[in-house]
Amino acid sequence: MEKLNLDDPDTKSADIVAENIEALSALFPEAFTEGRIDFDVLKQLLGGAVDESSEKYGLNWHGKRRSRQIALTPSAGTLLPYPEDSVDWDTTQNLMIEGDNLEVLKLLQKSYASKVKLIYIDPPYNTGKDFVYPDDFRDSIKNYLALTGQAENGRKTSSNTDASGRFHTDWLNMMYPRLKAARNLLHHSGVVLVSCDDTESANLRAMMNDIFGEENFIAQFVWKARQFTDARAKTNVSTDHEYIIAYARNDGFSLRGVGRDESKFSNPDEDPRGDWMSRSILGLATREQRPNLHYDIVEPGTGRIFPPNPSTGWRYSKEKMAELISEGRILFPRNDDGRPREKKFRNEMRSEFIAFRSIIDGVHTADGTQEIRSLFDADLFPFPKPTGLIASLIEQVATDGDIVLDFFAGSGTTGHALIKQSAADELRRRYILVQLPEPLDPTNREQKVAADFCDRLDKPRNIAELTKERLRRAAREVQADNPNYKGDVGFRVYKLAQSNIRAWEPDMSDLEGTLLQHSEHLVPGRTEQDVLYELLLKLGLDLCVPIEKREIAGKAVHSIGAGALMVCLADSISRDTVEELANGIVAWHKELAPAVDTRVVFKDSGFADDVAKTNMAAILDQNGINDVRSL
Repeated sequence: MEKLNLDDPDTKSADIVAENIEALSALFPEAFTEGRIDFDVLKQLLGGAVDESSEKYGLNWHGKRRSRQIALTPSAGTLLPYPEDSVDWDTTQNLMIEGDNLEVLKLLQKSYASKVKLIYIDPPYNTGKDFVYPDDFRDSIKNYLALTGQAENGRKTSSNTDASGRFHTDWLNMMYPRLKAARNLLHHSGVVLVSCDDTESANLRAMMNDIFGEENFIAQFVWKARQFTDARAKTNVSTDHEYIIAYARNDGFSLRGVGRDESKFSNPDEDPRGDWMSRSILGLATREQRPNLHYDIVEPGTGRIFPPNPSTGWRYSKEKMAELISEGRILFPRNDDGRPREKKFRNEMRSEFIAFRSIIDGVHTADGTQEIRSLFDADLFPFPKPTGLIASLIEQVATDGDIVLDFFAGSGTTGHALIKQSAADELRRRYILVQLPEPLDPTNREQKVAADFCDRLDKPRNIAELTKERLRRAAREVQADNPNYKGDVGFRVYKLAQSNIRAWEPDMSDLEGTLLQHSEHLVPGRTEQDVLYELLLKLGLDLCVPIEKREIAGKAVHSIGAGALMVCLADSISRDTVEELANGIVAWHKELAPAVDTRVVFKDSGFADDVAKTNMAAILDQNGINDVRSL
């Protein structure tokens, strides 16, 4: 029976570097010698695709290399379950995770790699007042604990001003590893959408070209965020817009589009071909560009002549236009100053959708502010995104069963928008939200209202508490507005923490005492449930997978993922009880008949002695259960 410790890959998040090396080895085995990459051979195999010039096109900044490294560094942390903070814990598929989003993204790699259909984030805009994560590249768990006041001498950076010397660099170093880690979670047909303003839009585009590939760029949407003119700018320009930059995981993705206006179709002349609408037949090219599209159209019977517009011409060639006229598909105007139009039949439309416009209007920041005010009777968040904006994006990408991720959750708009949209179109989507429990200071004028609201809730003063409260209230609102909707409006709460498995930290002045303390391999105070969910996470199972429990030989045994994982964390497993417990596990395993190899995990200190431990492993092995571990 193998004992798991913090050096074991199974106790850490996915090792992306190791996976990349394995993939490279499968493609180019000749480039590997004794487990090492021979770059000279690799260059030869890649031929002309290798760029060895010192000057290359791209975005570079101080810290980029380190940012890339930290994105690839595995995490040894865990996510602790908090059912008491959750809504519909037993049935919901939605997740609300508290913690540093970089560390959380790493922890989600095994369970959710290539499973997220849409990532939408609204990160800090780097306006000089935004919260910036001061990442410690050596230990982000400890950094998270310090940021959230769970460790002494905590430090947080609350601004990133021009005077800092690395205004853009600090923001890029914060964003790069998070987007790098997030890419691995995207489904092969997935999309990432990032909100920003003019401050970093150019840098963000260049950085996303680097991470996602320029060929996967979809659009840079312009959102008309401001409803009314703002004349406060020194330039006397009212900046009414923000951007949403969209990239696909792979080339060839397209948005769903917007439903056609069916009211435009009718059949006033009782055409046997069915309902139709009229559309322009004007072209897009000048006579110099497309001379074959510039000709006179002659109406049959009357002989009226309709010359082309000099700057546009016609949509079709002269031959195609003659064919359409003969088929009665061209509508001629009553007046000589009108223009011919085309009869387009509904049954000829290739899709029931038209293109989603790159300029988004009709929903504004003020709508988001009003939504918060309506839910909380207070202005808790500055400039929250409206649910209408996010819902329209979700509708374009995510459909039934899809996962939507937002790792800058903030006020929780994405979760609220998802359940609203799912209730509207009666689909079952899932969300994963991540939010740092950034402390709120009641002495800070900009944070006082939010901090006081946390006090009224009797909750800690941090943003994550407001995110959860928004989700609770949004759930009640959606249920009230859609009484017949039976979809998922709940969420499970998890919080980032250090692993349940104790790290070996010897006290050199008291080695005997250290050995005694580490006879128990698990962190004191952690529950059985805490350990179960870490095992789920580290073995790559969904955090909402069902967990069954049975009493076998007086001990609690858990089956996770229909037998993919079986766990017994009981104490006092003696030689006398081993056989009954082992045979009970074997019988349950046969009953479940899992489609994958089963792993069984025990608590190392749960065995009375090594003989009991050895006998357990032997009985399970004899019955085809070979992967047996202890914590």
